[in-house]
Amino acid sequence: MNYQNFRKSAELFGAICGGLLISLPAIPQAIAQESTPKINPCPRIFYEEPHNSRVVVPQGCPPNALTQRLAAQGLLPVPATPSQDQTRLGVGGEAPQPSAIPPRPATGDQTQQPSPGAASTDQTPLLQPRQTPSATIALANGKVNIRLRNDTAANVTFQVIGDTAPRSLQGKSDVTLQGLDAPVTVTFEREDGGQLIVTPQPSSEPGSLEVTFKEATNAAQGRSAMRIERNGSVFLN
Repeated sequence: MNYQNFRKSAELFGAICGGLLISLPAIPQAIAQESTPKINPCPRIFYEEPHNSRVVVPQGCPPNALTQRLAAQGLLPVPATPSQDQTRLGVGGEAPQPSAIPPRPATGDQTQQPSPGAASTDQTPLLQPRQTPSATIALANGKVNIRLRNDTAANVTFQVIGDTAPRSLQGKSDVTLQGLDAPVTVTFEREDGGQLIVTPQPSSEPGSLEVTFKEATNAAQGRSAMRIERNGSVFLN
């Protein structure tokens, strides 16, 4: 009788220990899943200088100053509406403030017209019809090579939208961007805050474009973006 009781107790004790051993590996995983923070796709740094005026935010994020300006010029797609998860995270992970999200720019080539009899209070520049191309090149299978030549003494920050992060091109130097799919938009800015005269010139090589940066003497000459369309038309803004 004592032997049978001892055997039953041993079997019960073994079943309890086995259940604990099975459940223990799941506990650290559950703790790790709960403690893993979500990555904010729209960090605050995108909306602080100098990134606010130099970096295009990812699609789905509230547009910063550069994204608004390029979209208003027709050089970018319409900024997408942020997802619910992005809206909940906000800029930098905090709850977004109404004034922290810039108004979405109007798009298209038509000029905005104010309502009849109403005074316009919007300070956004009116969009102008698209200008004539600054140059035209023959693309090679829809791709283009761009050689950027900096003839100024200042460094120039450039970015291929949707392809590269902002990069720095030193004064009196050049760089070649190869195999870019048209349409493509390239932004550029002098790091010392000065203006740039931008001259695109088709190269002797098929599907290649040479872009020269020179110092501008006034703001009217300055350019900050270049767009190459699928038909090879090159536009400056």
